[in-house]
Amino acid sequence: MDDSPRYMISVAADLVGMHPQTLRIYEQKGLVRPKRTSGNTRLYSDADLERLRTIQRLTTELGLNLAGVELVLRMEDQLNRMQGRMERIERQMREEIDKVHKQYRRDLVLWQPRETSPERVRRAR
Repeated sequence: MDDSPRYMISVAADLVGMHPQTLRIYEQKGLVRPKRTSGNTRLYSDADLERLRTIQRLTTELGLNLAGVELVLRMEDQLNRMQGRMERIERQMREEIDKVHKQYRRDLVLWQPRETSPERVRRAR
């Protein structure tokens, strides 16, 4: 998801079908964090718009209040961080496994078990 700030509040509100004041309230409650220009103008990214759409679904379709939305978003953010951490750990483990595999000696001779049939035992005597 693109995190580049590009939409002013009026455009962002129009794109998600909300009133600009609603976006200000969501920012005040910490549900969305638009970037600010040097002139203090709010700029929303595509990721911010997706988060606003999620808030809209949670409130309209599931009937959650803003406290419930805050909890769901916090849990979703935590899950995303944990998934990213797991992906990094898996990548590191694959790299370590590759290093170990490269250290194996390629010239080892396969072990062949000795024949233990009765005829072989007779011949050995």
